[in-house]
Amino acid sequence: MSELLKINQLSAGYGPLRVLHEIDLTAHRGERIGLVGLNGHGKTTLIRAITHMAGWQQGSITFDGQEIGGNRSLGAGRRTPRLVRMGISVAPQGDAIFPGLSVRKHLECGAHTKIAWQERRKRIAHIFEIFPPLKPLQHSLVGKLSGGERRMVSIGRMLMTDAKLYLIDEPSLGLAPKISNRVMAALWELPVEGAMIIAEQNVSLLAGHADRIVGMHAGRLRGDVGHVELG
Repeated sequence: MSELLKINQLSAGYGPLRVLHEIDLTAHRGERIGLVGLNGHGKTTLIRAITHMAGWQQGSITFDGQEIGGNRSLGAGRRTPRLVRMGISVAPQGDAIFPGLSVRKHLECGAHTKIAWQERRKRIAHIFEIFPPLKPLQHSLVGKLSGGERRMVSIGRMLMTDAKLYLIDEPSLGLAPKISNRVMAALWELPVEGAMIIAEQNVSLLAGHADRIVGMHAGRLRGDVGHVELG
């Protein structure tokens, strides 16, 4: 299978703090990768480095044949809109929401590209098919929803664009097991033509579904925790 994302010798951090140390990771088209590790060991920073949101970074990141990494010490977020247009979509950790917006308005915020905006009604209807509890809540303020409902909104917003690479950070964080299973089941049912990387502490939520599970400890990858041959 062809490579979509190739990370080579990536280091990244914030101010004087180095969080990632010479990371090498490749994601192929059609592959779902689970990234596991305790809080504070670099999972979120890796996602932020891929999307140019880390404070600084060094090393190569190639996405869909184009270099998007390189050395950077200033201007976190300046290149992020271009990466979104290239086909990278993120569901960040926790409740990264605008409490005063409705569910529907929140989903519309995810329609970054021209085509996504033109098709926003159809795409929102599709999100409601993936997460049925959101449909009757579409005009409710997101800040008044439960934790599981907010996480569905965040993931739904990510899915509003035509992404080649989905980056999902701690989708089960703070959720009851029943809600976590519902959120993860929706992710596994999504067709992935590009690639998906899910950062998660709970290995059991990834086992049997992810094509590969990679461990992270102290800012370094520790090899495959589990592997399933791709078809």
